[in-house]
Amino acid sequence: MKHYTFLVFLFLIFTSCNKELSFENETFEEKSSLPCKSDCPKITIDIPLAKNKKVAADSINKKIFSVVKEIVYFGEDPTKVNDYNTLAKSFIASYEEMHKKFPTETFGWEGKIVGNIEFHSETILNIKIDHYTFTGGAHGYQGFRSLLFDPKTGKTIFIDQLFNNQKEFQAFAEKKFRAKYKIPAKANINATGLMFEDDKFQLPQNIFYTEEGLLLYYNSYEAASYADGPKEILFPYEEVNKYLKFQ
Repeated sequence: MKHYTFLVFLFLIFTSCNKELSFENETFEEKSSLPCKSDCPKITIDIPLAKNKKVAADSINKKIFSVVKEIVYFGEDPTKVNDYNTLAKSFIASYEEMHKKFPTETFGWEGKIVGNIEFHSETILNIKIDHYTFTGGAHGYQGFRSLLFDPKTGKTIFIDQLFNNQKEFQAFAEKKFRAKYKIPAKANINATGLMFEDDKFQLPQNIFYTEEGLLLYYNSYEAASYADGPKEILFPYEEVNKYLKFQ
């Protein structure tokens, strides 16, 4: 009997250690209780939550939450917000507080966050955060965030960790970028109206692994004005695998 119990114990350890990392989307929504006729303030957060591999899942979930919080939190004390329900409520609370101060100037706040698994291999996990916020003014702001992880450990992979030689990849990417956007090779990178800082080509803040290839994505204001919109360039993996540490 003791031998049987020991075998069951080993089996449970083995199966628990071999659980695959999985995800399940959850939605959190909050609306203002203040009277409104149209464009009523609301926030919707639809986000993938990692499960099964506890240490890796906890690390991934904490990073996703911190990024979403960075996008939609407008309060004064971020330490008070530690979950999505509270975060959604705080967005609406910020609107209602602003509306009380400026009732004729504040209307139609909106937050919409949608996360999904963009890419998942044995060596890299890419989660894409599609976000839109409107808190007044002429227009809202829409953008994408790329979160890269080691799926085994859940640790964040930063852009400077992606490449065998980042300078070589950046030089390669700049040539392709200039060709796509018709910027002469010897001209300033901003010669056609772009807005790269210090007049030098830079890799974007967000790089995506996709089924089609490696995507460099520049959100509005990162390399061009809002009117000119985001800029992007996609590289088939056969062109860039030699530069990549993770495939």
